[in-house]
Amino acid sequence: MLVNLNKILPKAQRGKYAVGAFNINNLEIAQAVIDAAEELKAPVILQTSEGAINYAGMDYLAMIAHIAAESTKVPVVFHLDHGKNFNLVMAAIDSGYYSSVMFDGSHHPLKENIKLTKKIVAKAHKKGISVEAELGRIFGKEDNISVEEKEVAFTDPAEATEFVKKTGIDALAVSIGTAHGANKFKGKPKLDFKRLEAIKKSVKIPLVLHGASAVSKKMLTRLHKQCEQMKDCSRLEDAIGVPDSQAKKAIAHGITKINVDTDLRVAFTVAVRETLLKDHNVFDPRKIVGPARDLMTQTVMDKMKLLGCAGKG
Repeated sequence: MLVNLNKILPKAQRGKYAVGAFNINNLEIAQAVIDAAEELKAPVILQTSEGAINYAGMDYLAMIAHIAAESTKVPVVFHLDHGKNFNLVMAAIDSGYYSSVMFDGSHHPLKENIKLTKKIVAKAHKKGISVEAELGRIFGKEDNISVEEKEVAFTDPAEATEFVKKTGIDALAVSIGTAHGANKFKGKPKLDFKRLEAIKKSVKIPLVLHGASAVSKKMLTRLHKQCEQMKDCSRLEDAIGVPDSQAKKAIAHGITKINVDTDLRVAFTVAVRETLLKDHNVFDPRKIVGPARDLMTQTVMDKMKLLGCAGKG
């Protein structure tokens, strides 16, 4: 059942849980996410980044997402993630594919960000499409996103109030210390919960946390098994994610949508690597990618349970 963010996030806000937003790049990832959502009866957000669109094409990904949404009774949002290109976001709205879009104008000065976001909102709302926007800049590299440490800017609660009021957005992505990619922290993971609490008091719309994958130590242990034989011990050797305890605390402080991409990538890589290590004769893509889909399904289910959205669909 295809819906927009306004059908699921206000409910999450009232229920004090978060909905998982999972990036999809191909059929198997979408199947994994939907299988998990159906198993747990959880609302879910399928989202495509600009990088995913460049890789697979908007049309292909949209057809996969729409078939997935039509095949289940749980609420499914098809969302454009991190649209930094204004024209691409407008094209996504015009396509009729997306039930929700994100415009990331965080690299612009506040006045320009408001101006561009307001235009996106006006067009999207006429078509019943919800809009997420970002205020503050999140560190890290992932797909077409690249923000250096010196460019990081945490969300200012006062600016958030002005931004939400003047743009009319439906959800606000905040910067409180998370990061894109697998190497999220140089030291001990720490999020600015005082800032998040202040933002929550400043605005009434649902809040979003990007760059919040856990990068499970259990998964990393599996990934590095027999790494000397494979000569790939350096793969994700410094990876650090957001601990489950901090993700839960963020939800308690008002986060209602949490984006997940890196955890799916790690699970995919672990399963493919294990399959190739176990069977040196396998060459059928289905037998290589199938186990990856299964492990991603379990990863999504674990995440949904953590976020508290299981049974809310």
